[in-house]
Amino acid sequence: MVYRYESDEDAFEEYPGPGSDLPAPGAGSPPPAGPSPSRFPAPSLPRANQLMLPSAQPPPVARAAAPEATPLGQVYTSAHPVEPTTRRGGGRLWQAVIGGAAVLVLLALCGLGAAALLADRNQEPQTTPTLQPNAAPNPSPQRQDLDSRDTDQSPLTAKELFPAKELKLTDGQPAYQVLKTHSSGSCAVAATGEVADLLVRLGCNQVVRATLRAPGGDHLVTTGLFNLTDKVSAERTRDRLRQLLDERQGRFRGLTAGDDDGTDVLTSAPARVGWQVRGHYLAYALVVRADGTAVKSGDAKIREILFDMIEVHLSRGVLQRRADTAIAAQPTAEPTERSGTQSGSNDDELPGD
Repeated sequence: MVYRYESDEDAFEEYPGPGSDLPAPGAGSPPPAGPSPSRFPAPSLPRANQLMLPSAQPPPVARAAAPEATPLGQVYTSAHPVEPTTRRGGGRLWQAVIGGAAVLVLLALCGLGAAALLADRNQEPQTTPTLQPNAAPNPSPQRQDLDSRDTDQSPLTAKELFPAKELKLTDGQPAYQVLKTHSSGSCAVAATGEVADLLVRLGCNQVVRATLRAPGGDHLVTTGLFNLTDKVSAERTRDRLRQLLDERQGRFRGLTAGDDDGTDVLTSAPARVGWQVRGHYLAYALVVRADGTAVKSGDAKIREILFDMIEVHLSRGVLQRRADTAIAAQPTAEPTERSGTQSGSNDDELPGD
C-alpha cells in the first residue's frame, strides 16, 4: 500500500518575483532527481502507517491520526500493512481450537464414566431370577382338605390311630393302655338302633376304634372315628345324636377286649359319651367306670378322659397329621364337642370283632 501526503503550503506557494534570490523556473542547472526537501521541517510525529507488533500481545487496532507534513512528492511505504481481517480470522481459529479441545475432553470424561458404570454393573450379583416361560412353577407344599372324602380319599387304619400299646398324650403324665383295636367298613357294628341307622343313612363307610384303660385303672374308654361322606353329613349326624340318645333310640357300643380283663362293663354299665366333628369325620368316646357303677355328669375325671381322647388325641393328633399331608384351601372350622349319657342296657348282640 502506498500513501501520498502533500503539504498545503507547497500546494499554494507562489513563484518568486524578479530580483529574488531564488532562481527562476527553468534557469540554471536542473534540480536533482527526486523530491525536493521541504522548507518547513515536519514535526516528529509517530508514523501512523507503521504498526508495532509486540511479541506477547496481538497488535492493537490503529486509530486514524493526522497525516504528518511531508515534502511535496515524498512517498512513504509501510513495511507492515494493517490487515484487520487476518487478525479477526486468527482469533476465531483459536476459539474453534479451544472449543474443539473442550468437547474432546468432555467426551473422554463421559466415556470413562460410562465404562466405570458398566464395570460396576458387571460385578454386581444378579439378584433377580431369570423368568423361564416354559418352566412350571414350583409346587407349594399342600395340606389335605378334610371336608370331603373326594379330597381325603385315604382310608383310616388302626395303626394310624393307635400305633402302639400305650398312648402317651402329655409329657410327664401317665399313658393310656391300649387294650384292643378294631377297624370295619360297616359303621353299624359300633352303634345300635337309630344311631346305627343314622350313620349308615348319611354315608358312613368306615369306623376305626379301640378300647383303652385310663391312668389309675378306674375307668375304661372306647374311642374312635366314623368316616362319613363330607362335612355336611358329619354335622347332621352330630346334631341328631343327642336326641336319639336322650330318647334311648340307640347307643354307641363299647368294644370288649376279652372275657377275663373286666372290659365287659363297656356293654352293660351306664356310660358317659362325647362326640365332635372335624372335616368329614365324627370323633367319639364312651367312658365307663371299671367297677360298673353309675357315672356322674360332673365327674372331673370322666370329663378329662373325654377331652384327652376326642380333642387331644383324635382331633389335634390323628386328624391334624392327616391334614398336614397336603394344603387345605381353608382351615377346618373349630370342631364342636357334644356329650351325653347313655344307659348301660344293651339289647342287641354285638357282632364279632
